[in-house]
Amino acid sequence: MIQTLFGAKEREPGLFERLKAGIRRTRETLAERLEEVFSGKVEIDRATVEELEAVLITADIGVRTVNELLEQVRAQLDRKQATNPAQLRQMIRDHLLQVLRATERPPATVTEPPMVVLVVGVNGTGKTTTIGKLAWRLRQDGHRVLLCAADTFRAAAIEQLEVWAQRAGAELVRQSPGADPAAVLFDALQAAKSRGVSHVIADTAGRLHTKSNLMAELEKMCRVAARVVPGAPHEVLLVIDATTGQNGLEQARKFTETCGVTGIVLTKLDGTAKGGIVVAIARELGLPIRYVGVGEKIDDLLPFDAEKFVNSLIEA
Repeated sequence: MIQTLFGAKEREPGLFERLKAGIRRTRETLAERLEEVFSGKVEIDRATVEELEAVLITADIGVRTVNELLEQVRAQLDRKQATNPAQLRQMIRDHLLQVLRATERPPATVTEPPMVVLVVGVNGTGKTTTIGKLAWRLRQDGHRVLLCAADTFRAAAIEQLEVWAQRAGAELVRQSPGADPAAVLFDALQAAKSRGVSHVIADTAGRLHTKSNLMAELEKMCRVAARVVPGAPHEVLLVIDATTGQNGLEQARKFTETCGVTGIVLTKLDGTAKGGIVVAIARELGLPIRYVGVGEKIDDLLPFDAEKFVNSLIEA
């Protein structure tokens, strides 16, 4: 079973193949370079470990994770417990999986709908597109979904969300550009309650995490949501562009401090060779990865499966 944002689901047919194709560039960096490191070696020595360190760092897995892993590897070598490439490859797989599974947590549940999801992040990460794809997934499962166009700083953002609402078969609440985002969210939640909507997904302005006034606006939206729907927002998803690599970590920290991020959506994973940032985010922030984006199509947002992701990274 996969723990998606909206509950446990059976593993999707072809998920491994789609994930493997989606992280092709990262796999070329990691799995294929691992092949180069291990090629022709019957036994592992200290020089091999140094080569391994460079490969893992390049994949953006994160210094802390790499150091922990190599410490284990060296200890095993000293005790003669791991001496060949197959054993070392298994150690890498097991450690990465352990890091990712340590952050897993059940998705939020609500006793009375609507479930409220706030989607946050900086400019250009793909928030609006992610919202549309999430709405489409929910609609495929038979849910009634309402999208809230609370990014009122850009008229184009409202129009883009309207297009996605139509594509996904979701309802939309919007106001004029420049309206108070918290007021738009208030109207959306009131509408959802009166219409019997099961899920509300709110877009927010792409804001730099260094802008204190914009971050304060997010805090206000969270307070308004809680007044209308007890416990809301039930989930706060931070959308991070995978191509930003380690820079995404600082974004995540600031948003977590401000609005209690509960999970990560990592977009554009197909466009980077540094997909190891998935592991770094999990290790440094203790946040679960909920979904990964591996393409432009409406079904290219995949529920994250730690085991399949690690296998996709390690297998050549």
